[in-house]
Amino acid sequence: MQASPIRIPTVSNDTDWDFCFHLSQQAKKPAYQQRDELYSSSGSGESEEDTKATEEMAVGCMSLPEDKLAQSQNKIAQLMKKNMNIQANKELIRCVILSRIIFGEEHWKCAQALASLAYGYLTLRGLPAQAKKHAESARSTLLTWKENTTSNTEKKEILEALVMLYYTVGVAWLLQNHGREAYFNLQKAERNMKELKELCEGSVHRLQVSEKDLTIALGRASLAVHRLNLALAYFEKAIGNVIAAKGDRTSDLVSLYEEIAQIEQLRRNHDQAIQYLQQAYSLCVSLFTDVSPQTAEASALLAKAHALSGEAQHRDAVEIYFIKSISAYQATLGPTDYETLTTIEEFCKWLVQNGEKQEAYRLLKASLKSQVISYGDCSEKVAETFYNMGRICFAKGDLRKAIQLLRKCLMIQILLYGREHSKSRDTKDLLTLMQRASSHSSRWRRETIPGRRHCICKGTEA
Repeated sequence: MQASPIRIPTVSNDTDWDFCFHLSQQAKKPAYQQRDELYSSSGSGESEEDTKATEEMAVGCMSLPEDKLAQSQNKIAQLMKKNMNIQANKELIRCVILSRIIFGEEHWKCAQALASLAYGYLTLRGLPAQAKKHAESARSTLLTWKENTTSNTEKKEILEALVMLYYTVGVAWLLQNHGREAYFNLQKAERNMKELKELCEGSVHRLQVSEKDLTIALGRASLAVHRLNLALAYFEKAIGNVIAAKGDRTSDLVSLYEEIAQIEQLRRNHDQAIQYLQQAYSLCVSLFTDVSPQTAEASALLAKAHALSGEAQHRDAVEIYFIKSISAYQATLGPTDYETLTTIEEFCKWLVQNGEKQEAYRLLKASLKSQVISYGDCSEKVAETFYNMGRICFAKGDLRKAIQLLRKCLMIQILLYGREHSKSRDTKDLLTLMQRASSHSSRWRRETIPGRRHCICKGTEA
């Protein structure tokens, strides 16, 4: 289903980084001077909570940087467990600042902290632009140290950082719809992962980026560059890894089955896609019950897969799974939820295509009130519903009702887009066509009804 768009701010707006970099410059000053400056700024209209945080920061600045770094690293894990992502990201920034103070900008430990920060911007904040910026800052330092280090322990940590770095850059490009760059960087992450496994003799555990995460990302990147067979191989590998690690009844498999089904649909293997989606649906029923948002989503995907096959024997399944999905969404998310209304709309389109116009009209009319509540009287969705209902009435021959519905649609479209927009013009053209057809139909009826012409003439003479 649709996901919310990710906001990608510009690098110049990275206020958290600017603030903490300023603190790093302060850290070079004597502790007493920092404390005086911090306390002097606390009386400028800050809240009590901000003042307390500033006092804690002042006390923290008096600690040794090594101790402060260890405290921040421990704090990150605690904040992430509590889903306090913004605070965890700020601690990652502090780790970079402190690593720079302790080791210097050109040390691999500082680059490692930058790679972790980049990964944090990607996974904790969903900010690919920032993620790429900090990952690029770390890359040359890590590559230089990788070539020159002789310690296996150091090399292991550097390789882990490189896997995380290239994974971050790859996924960031993928989020920005640059499949080629994503695939290129994720391949580098895969090569470093292979080298890491060889160095550790195959036993790599508790990595920030797991082999499963990397494999899935490679599958998605392969799909983005239309290498369907390669994408299929990566997802099959990911499914195998998950089953080996967690068994075949884990929720991790649901999204993997849904994504691999999409690949099979693109390869026109509709029966195989349906099998994968059936597995996803069965898992959702057993893990979340048959009345849950997860099961509703799986059911809708299964309905669309049956419809996409285009085979007559799947028609009953399409209707069954669409009805299950709509019922589950209405019971769990409510009749006005976006997912509920979108699924009804998709079902109605399929009904119209298959000649069941009356049922489609009934469903659209029933959902109209919910659409008005969710989107407003003058919304694109409401206009689209009036348009679809009008077309159904037109196809059924009910021109009067069709004209009424198309007029409502046109009025909303003019308010939203203006008279010259393509949608408004298309609706107006269809409405004109209907009005002409209605006029011809009325004239034909007047001419064919016995005695009708005589009555009109008589009335005119009178």
